[in-house]
Amino acid sequence: MTEDDEDRADALFHALADRTRRDIMRRVLAGEHSVSALAARYDMSFAAVQKHVAVLEKAGLLTKRRNGREQLASGDVAAVRSVGSMLTELEQVWRGRIARIDELIATDNALES
Repeated sequence: MTEDDEDRADALFHALADRTRRDIMRRVLAGEHSVSALAARYDMSFAAVQKHVAVLEKAGLLTKRRNGREQLASGDVAAVRSVGSMLTELEQVWRGRIARIDELIATDNALES
């Protein structure tokens, strides 16, 4: 991975590390929501929800647009898919490592027999 790819991965996983932000993502992936409607769903200030939305937006997981006085948030499906791709890559690395450990154990066991 390039340095830019690593920075992008850091931003994506940081954004998704928070439970509230993951819940916001579920909501905006299901359909566009105003930031004020999102804020009404959480037991925190409007400003706190705005900050969560800003983190998701900075990571590229959602986009906002203005409609009059409202800010409408929508999830970016392609960005979420990129997170899935990164996780698949990591899974393949770990599966390779586990397979190698299994080979070493099998070799060790064969030598002991």
